[in-house]
Amino acid sequence: MYNAYSAGTPSGALSMRRNLADELLQAVNAPGTELAGAALVIARIEFPRLDPEPYLLRLDAMGEAARTAIANHSEATGDHTLVGAIKSINRYLFDELGFEGNREKYDDPRNSCLNEVLDRRTGIPITLSAVYLEVARRAGVAMEGVNFPRHFLIRGTDKSSQGRRGLILDPFHGGMILSEQKCRVLLQQHVGPEVSFSRSLLAPATRAEIVIRMLLNLKRLYVNMRSFPQARDVIELLVAMTPSALSELRDRGLLAYHLNDVTGALRDLQTYLKLASMSELDKDERQEHEQIWEHVKTLRRRVAALN
Repeated sequence: MYNAYSAGTPSGALSMRRNLADELLQAVNAPGTELAGAALVIARIEFPRLDPEPYLLRLDAMGEAARTAIANHSEATGDHTLVGAIKSINRYLFDELGFEGNREKYDDPRNSCLNEVLDRRTGIPITLSAVYLEVARRAGVAMEGVNFPRHFLIRGTDKSSQGRRGLILDPFHGGMILSEQKCRVLLQQHVGPEVSFSRSLLAPATRAEIVIRMLLNLKRLYVNMRSFPQARDVIELLVAMTPSALSELRDRGLLAYHLNDVTGALRDLQTYLKLASMSELDKDERQEHEQIWEHVKTLRRRVAALN
């Protein structure tokens, strides 16, 4: 697989990170609710030469096919409800096209890349949800993301019901409709008893929140794989999305340290220490600061040795 770091230069990698950050912000701030554009920018961390246009066209075709499936179901049964539309989309995506959750290789970074999810028809909850949201939107069915802990979900709005009730769906499990009790069980399975269920956990997620969660998933995977250049690219996007997040500034500096980027590491770690010291620190945070301060002193010695 082609990777930007196998042939590029440090300045080229920096330019790529800045370009991706600009493109991601443009996609996130664009009018409407489209998610695919931002998701395909993220995928370029793994696939730098990715052309998004064929995938956007494929989603258009999938949306039209889903619209036709919904219309055929309504005509045949007289069912114009949200449940009927969901069943039609589920049959199309999961039965006809064969999309499914990737349980065997859940931590494969390709599961976080929308192009690969569309090509391989498998992914993790948030990317399968992205496919579902984009197809449903194109088919004229109102859907929104739900930032449920550890397992992303989506909600369809039933316009025909009094109070516009929503139905919670799990695209990772074939678009299954979840009751509140099933959501409680799902929370226990993925988080455990330390987090109690609240309906606030089912609040709608903004496009920016969905994109940030995608990035955090990918960051975790790359760090665990010790793929530090790619992890640094992800953090560059996270810093662009959340400039006030000190934890991302810290992590970008630590990755620069591991990659022997003395200038970048010193810049970020010194800024982090300065900003973080303005608030009261607990014991663990003080220990972390001491460790980062040791890194800064090491970096300063390296700079002095070069002068």
